[in-house]
Amino acid sequence: MSKVIVSGSIAYDRIMDYPGLFADNFIPDKVHSINLSFKVNRLSVEFGGTAGNVAYSLALLGEQPEIVSTVGADFSQYRSHMLLSGIDPRTIRELEGELTSSAFILTDKADNQIAAFHFGAGAHAYDTPVETDGRVLAIVSAGCEADMMALPAYYRRRGMQYLYDPGQAIPALSGEALKDAITGAQVLFASDYELSLILQKVGLDERQLLDLVPTIVVTFAGEGSQVLGRDGIIKITPTPAKNVLDPTGAGDAYRAGFIKGMFFGLSLQSCGQLASCVAAYAVETYGTQTHKFALQELADRYTSVYGEKLPLQA
Repeated sequence: MSKVIVSGSIAYDRIMDYPGLFADNFIPDKVHSINLSFKVNRLSVEFGGTAGNVAYSLALLGEQPEIVSTVGADFSQYRSHMLLSGIDPRTIRELEGELTSSAFILTDKADNQIAAFHFGAGAHAYDTPVETDGRVLAIVSAGCEADMMALPAYYRRRGMQYLYDPGQAIPALSGEALKDAITGAQVLFASDYELSLILQKVGLDERQLLDLVPTIVVTFAGEGSQVLGRDGIIKITPTPAKNVLDPTGAGDAYRAGFIKGMFFGLSLQSCGQLASCVAAYAVETYGTQTHKFALQELADRYTSVYGEKLPLQA
């Protein structure tokens, strides 16, 4: 069991399902003045946020996540959920007079999403010493911009291996800040769209970006993923989902699975396959922290899809 530092957002997710397609409601010559209201079939309030989601799947995978994030006075219900999920919330900073971050996520029947995010307490820097002794790895996920800029430099000074996953925060970060945070990371995570945005902001191509970070993991939603390295591209076939109920949080589950593969000492190919397998569980349930599996069940599913055995201990 390894201790992993997980930074990013902790949020309450308001998830809504729209039974149609967003594209059917946009008039091309009127996009300068949009006034739309979507009638949704379902609304649920779930525990979410990048740090919360990654930590949840890491706990399922038998790891000990320590969360670096800031929450508000309404955190008590989320804290109870974490304790029941095997996550120790003691490292989380709580602020009085603020609300915990909230995400409002609307998904159409083609799994396209429109989201709004209110940072609340999550906009405040962690501003608390982060203990790295005895910790094996850190992942910096989308959250407070100040933390996303400060933590990579801090980990480099401490000789701590870290993974960088800027995600939804990419538009808010300058090209210079992104370039600095990526430099020295062990892995950069991004969707295909996010990678294009990163390249545009830092003014580099993929080959030049690989001079800063040795491994780039690119996800393509239900179409699988790729691991880009200095020696070439590894294509990862997705684990088939038994039933796609909600794609929200699948990317965070993927990150947790990739980290577990690293702890197992797996190849990059197998790390991506394990990540895909964990992500499949996430899309098969509604909400970002409702999926469950036992390690043996995960290993059996991995073997059935990819034809190789998965060790149950690192």
